[in-house]
Amino acid sequence: MMWNYGPWGMFPLMWIFPLIFLIVILVFLFRSGGLPMCGNHGTHKREENARELLDQRYARGEISREEYQQIKKDLE
Repeated sequence: MMWNYGPWGMFPLMWIFPLIFLIVILVFLFRSGGLPMCGNHGTHKREENARELLDQRYARGEISREEYQQIKKDLE
């Protein structure tokens, strides 16, 4: 039995697959926070996390003021 899709055949359905592919790519890019191929991706976040940990260690008294200043200088 042959399906009758009209004069265009299955052409109207062919745009669905590229559209789904495009949506998946866009969702991936927005969830990852940018282009994953770019250099230095995530470097800024790691520096902020290191600085936050340093601040917490200093606030708890685990390191001295001199150590805090030296590590802070090294992170910059």
